[in-house]
Amino acid sequence: MSSPPSLVPSLAITVNGEMRRLDGPLSVAGLLAALGLDARKVAVERNLEIVPRSLYASASLADGDRLEIVHFIGGGGPADPGEDAWTVAGRTFRSRLIVGTGKYKDFAETAAAITASGAEMVTVAVRRVNLADPGAPMLQDFVDPSRYTYLPNTAGCHTAEDAVRTLRLARDAGGWNLVKLEVLGPPPTLYPDMQETHRALDVLVKDGFQVMVYCTDDPVAARRLEEAGAVAIMPLGAPIGSGLGIQNRVTIGLLVAQAKVPVLVDAGVGTASDATVAMELGCDAVLMNTAIAHARDPVRMARAMKAAIEAGRDAFLAGRMAAKSYADPSSPTAGLIGTRP
Repeated sequence: MSSPPSLVPSLAITVNGEMRRLDGPLSVAGLLAALGLDARKVAVERNLEIVPRSLYASASLADGDRLEIVHFIGGGGPADPGEDAWTVAGRTFRSRLIVGTGKYKDFAETAAAITASGAEMVTVAVRRVNLADPGAPMLQDFVDPSRYTYLPNTAGCHTAEDAVRTLRLARDAGGWNLVKLEVLGPPPTLYPDMQETHRALDVLVKDGFQVMVYCTDDPVAARRLEEAGAVAIMPLGAPIGSGLGIQNRVTIGLLVAQAKVPVLVDAGVGTASDATVAMELGCDAVLMNTAIAHARDPVRMARAMKAAIEAGRDAFLAGRMAAKSYADPSSPTAGLIGTRP
């Protein structure tokens, strides 16, 4: 008499919000293989807990598990400290322009604009992998992570909990502790939610992250962020994506004057002159995305922004003339022909 066939248990799990039924037993490594994903390029969260890459093979999945699989990778090289460089959390950069990687028509345009900008650091959003097309191109296929420092951010997060989850996944995927924290209020302003930002910052600092913080242009709020462990202060110049330029030069100047960590204008830049103003105020760097990506010619605008940053920095180092409320002729008045008024 033949023995009955063995029954293979079936698992109902949710992956990136999609319900899937798979044959078990199944490990995280087995799931990634079944999905056609490279385990070296993703991070996995199971039931709100990060699964260390070293445990992918031994971490068994159970019926009802909820998983998030995201992709991220990063890199970058050091600058010569003897140059006019700036340093954040022990990392030194020559370029004072940081650019975002979203809103371009495709990855090829993204790469071309970033190259033209001369940027060494780029911000990247952490998103679910496309399970329907695991072989689809990824950002790192076009923007070489061995050439640029990837700065994972929490774009789109509206709570401290979502921001912390996002950055923990980013660290697991790419190994980077230097991150950008932004927690936004509701549309249409998308203004920084400082209460949620502080909640997230406290957790991230305790977790060992080095946090660059997007914030309001409020000197008091900025000082509290610095005291709470922020490694850089990133006040908005104007609402995200507005292109209005720096709306309050006075408070940005006050922030620069008091800060013991780098200050970067983040959000609101619309054109090259806005970037120059930020640098003339003494900011260490400027971060922008829409101003380049939504220009008619993004690559040309990227070159313009590079030149604007350099001009503004030179002007700051040169020290501008004193502003006066009266005229002061540039030509000597001695020896004039005629009668002076």
